[in-house]
Amino acid sequence: MKIVNAEERVHILDSQSNVWSVIREIAYTNNQEEAFYVCDIGDIVRKHKMWKARLPRVEPYYAVKCNDSLTVLEVLSTLGTGFDCASKAEINKVLSMNVRPDRIIFANPAKPASHIRHAASVGVSRMTFDNETELHKVKKLYPNAEMVIRIRSDAVDAQAQLGMKFGCNPITEAPELLRIARSLGINVIGVSFHVGSGCREPEAFQRAISAARDVFDYASTLGYQFHLLDLGGGYPGGHGTSIDKIAEIINSSLDEYFPDPSIEVIAEPGRFYVCSAYTLACNIHSIRNVIETDPETGNTTNAHTMYYINDGVYGSFNCILYDHQVIVPMPLKDYAGSKYQPSSIWGPTCDGLDQVVENVLLPDMKVGDWIVFEDMGAYTLPVASPFNGFPIPKVHIVAEENIWMLLQDLLPLSDDHFEMLKVPAKKMREESFSDFTLPHFPIRIEIPANDDALFEQYVID
Repeated sequence: MKIVNAEERVHILDSQSNVWSVIREIAYTNNQEEAFYVCDIGDIVRKHKMWKARLPRVEPYYAVKCNDSLTVLEVLSTLGTGFDCASKAEINKVLSMNVRPDRIIFANPAKPASHIRHAASVGVSRMTFDNETELHKVKKLYPNAEMVIRIRSDAVDAQAQLGMKFGCNPITEAPELLRIARSLGINVIGVSFHVGSGCREPEAFQRAISAARDVFDYASTLGYQFHLLDLGGGYPGGHGTSIDKIAEIINSSLDEYFPDPSIEVIAEPGRFYVCSAYTLACNIHSIRNVIETDPETGNTTNAHTMYYINDGVYGSFNCILYDHQVIVPMPLKDYAGSKYQPSSIWGPTCDGLDQVVENVLLPDMKVGDWIVFEDMGAYTLPVASPFNGFPIPKVHIVAEENIWMLLQDLLPLSDDHFEMLKVPAKKMREESFSDFTLPHFPIRIEIPANDDALFEQYVID
């Protein structure tokens, strides 16, 4: 892993430190006022270990759109994931890390012509489609592409539905599209689907895999020999979530519908890898008390407190508008014994729609206090804007000492990339990582040699 951005230096945690202790260290030193993130690389490594254990047959192709931080991409590339890209800019970002083109799937069913031409020029051959127009574009611009037909199979309950925009009907539309592709001489190699981002109905994967089997079988009648199944995204990644049930259904469905081990199975997890890795800290810069007067007695009471913080829906909290995320504010200080009262949280811009939390019980906080938001790694920073001149929060990268040792042993890093943080651990969050052990899974390291790339397998004991 190469940390190429000076703003993303990695801080090494000792065994007594954790994300929350780092947040306190940053918040209460050097007159810190701007909102900031802490990203835990170890959380990403643990997620990868979990994926490989739960879904051993499914190769993850990380959805770059979810969080395109170079640090995140470098770590995942080092761990051996592929990448799901949706544009030529995302393709270029991944290729700039010396990732091979065959580790990329261009998973956007409706692509601008210039992006198709670019994919052809850099050798990214796997691309998705769900309409006839795309087939004719590819025939003209990239006739040697390896196409993957995307079918629609929606979960009943998902954080963000995608079927209204992408995916052909597997029964009424897919056969006709495959016949057209065959007549055009286009190489279709498999089927993809996406049940919806943040899927909350694991059974949706069984329906989708069953539908994909039917499309495989029909394609064989046209002379196609499909060999790729793309399970798309939808895997939750926040604190308190689990992919265990989804993994159980996927594994059993693959055994039933795709027992042939020669079929390559991939997926496009995004939030699973990065959601819980990012924690956001925001500073209260203003407070407004909404006073209520009793019409009978004339007595006044503070009926509601409005807290104004230095990040909002035009910044990190765009995830509320576009990703339907439920935000949980947590005060950084310990307010034991404090009376909790109805409150709301507002962003810093002049837009009245810039509301982060509409109604929540919070203690009596002061200007300069901090509020922390966990699970802020997915679909936040890539969409954030500096509207009204308010900056996008800086990201502080942290890793446990044993993660640093793993990276130091395997990758060409120098100590200049890292800083030791000796932060006293406190009891507000019981998240000590001192018992963390190194993962036992192969890590694929890309080593340039002349014009080619050699790959070696490392197993961390």
